Amino acid sequence: MQIEVNGQRRDVADGTTIGSLLREMKVALSHVAVERNLEVVPRAQHGETQLRDGDKLEVVTLVGGG
Repeated sequence: MQIEVNGQRRDVADGTTIGSLLREMKVALSHVAVERNLEVVPRAQHGETQLRDGDKLEVVTLVGGG
């Protein structure tokens, strides 16, 4: 199925969760916020929230620095 992540189309397998997508993308799970179809998905639900064909995600990571 196809989804969109930060404006880029991406193919993912059926049953993919937000959590598994983030691991695949090598995103630090503790420093990320995810919006799915204009709604923020709480971090506690990333592992259980399955993606659907056509979903649009915005993935934002926190970057420290000075």
